[in-house]
Amino acid sequence: MLDPTIGYLIDFCGAALLAGAAGHKWRRLGDFSESFAAYRLMPAAWAHGLARVIPILESAICVALILPWAHRGGALAAATLLSIYAVAIALNLARGRRELDCGCAGPGRRRPIGAWMVWRNLLFAALLAMAASPWSSRPLTAADLLTITAGLTVIALLDVSIEQLAAEIAPRGLAIRGRA
Repeated sequence: MLDPTIGYLIDFCGAALLAGAAGHKWRRLGDFSESFAAYRLMPAAWAHGLARVIPILESAICVALILPWAHRGGALAAATLLSIYAVAIALNLARGRRELDCGCAGPGRRRPIGAWMVWRNLLFAALLAMAASPWSSRPLTAADLLTITAGLTVIALLDVSIEQLAAEIAPRGLAIRGRA
């Protein structure tokens, strides 16, 4: 059985991840639709239609993750969605399409796909699948709430740092590879 402190931490981190992802897509749905269609996983007309559904799905899963009675389904849905994202990126990397925009960097920001994104999404999917397992029924204490809050803060700061590094380093890596 999973300790509820760990379960809540994973669920809330998953909710924050999906809220941010959905927010980026809602702000520039047309740009996301183009990025999504560029993956070439289905006919373009289907891709543009599905691109409009994805932020709805991400938003719904985000809400499910924070509702105690829906968190298990939300965690499984999030794990499935992140696994699908990992497969889509891996397929395009296998095709040699490393310059493809991931569609995850937000409005006006382009980030090429990379193997690290596959592993990141699979790690998040595994954690969320773990959060879907049964939790211990012990009540939360003040120390648990502090642990969840501190954990969310640290993970948010790490996420911002990693995103900034990816925005700065990934384009330079592509430029260096292009010169070699």
